[in-house]
Amino acid sequence: MEYNYDDQNIFAKILRGEIPNKTAFENDHALAFHDINPQAPVHVLVIPKGPYMSLDHFARDASADEQVGFFAAVAAVCEKFDLGQGFRGISNTRTHGVQEVPHYHMHILGGRPLGRMLDA
Repeated sequence: MEYNYDDQNIFAKILRGEIPNKTAFENDHALAFHDINPQAPVHVLVIPKGPYMSLDHFARDASADEQVGFFAAVAAVCEKFDLGQGFRGISNTRTHGVQEVPHYHMHILGGRPLGRMLDA
């Protein structure tokens, strides 16, 4: 699959500082910030700083350092917001996955019981 990254997407603009965000955590490879429409008491988005469109694109093309840095940011968010009782990590991908922003991101949701993710 070929990936044509759009550097005008909202997350790219956030990374460039063109749009403000409420930062929860940042390292060399990832930025985590609070979702503007939270679906749980804790709802943080973690995005890589590189130009990756989706989970599979990130998994295929990101360097080992980028991948480790991204998942270190996920772990730091979970620790910072005391999600030891559980959380949900969601990465919506493309049309069928209802991905709204074409920049890879993981939603970290927690702070309450979340119920079943999908009903049969």
